Amino acid sequence: MGNGLSEQTPILSGLSPFQALHIAILGLDCAGKTTVLYRLQFNEFVNTVPTKGFNAEKIKVSLGNSKTVTFHFWDVGGQEKLRPLWKSYTRCTDGIVFVVDSVDAERMEEAKTELHKITKISENQGVPVLIVANKQDLRNSLTLSEIEKLLALNEFGSSTPWHLQATCAIIGDGLREGIEKLYEMIIKRRKMLRQQKKKR
Repeated sequence: MGNGLSEQTPILSGLSPFQALHIAILGLDCAGKTTVLYRLQFNEFVNTVPTKGFNAEKIKVSLGNSKTVTFHFWDVGGQEKLRPLWKSYTRCTDGIVFVVDSVDAERMEEAKTELHKITKISENQGVPVLIVANKQDLRNSLTLSEIEKLLALNEFGSSTPWHLQATCAIIGDGLREGIEKLYEMIIKRRKMLRQQKKKR
């Protein structure tokens, strides 16, 4: 599910092999952001505590076609008092990973508000967003179509490329696929921005 991915982009086109992509991991508290971060880094479950500030990790991720891409992930705490700081971490970001708890239907409206608030900031216009529907392994989790509707993802329009990925961060299901989609959206956006500069 998502938009902005109508054509396949060759992996790693237009990116220096030494350049790390800056990615902000955001979402409400207890959604599983830090679990996502450390599953990507260590490929194993790491027991975590609520993040009081942020965690920053530079991680090499193997994507399709045996390519490895370096991401600099900033996992920012999701407590209400920390959310005003999110915009500092998304300034000049290449992509946003927004993690939602698929079981927590009661807080989906709050997640929607925060997601739309961060994507509407002028610096974030057009920045690709990967929405990670975490905890999909649990029996009472919402379906992707329910999450898409509750988060009003159709309101993003064509200017903000997005992809909704079902995941279970504890065992890692769906994470690599989601990161690969995010990477494709980032590369596609960079190509588009380069073409726009040439036209000027």
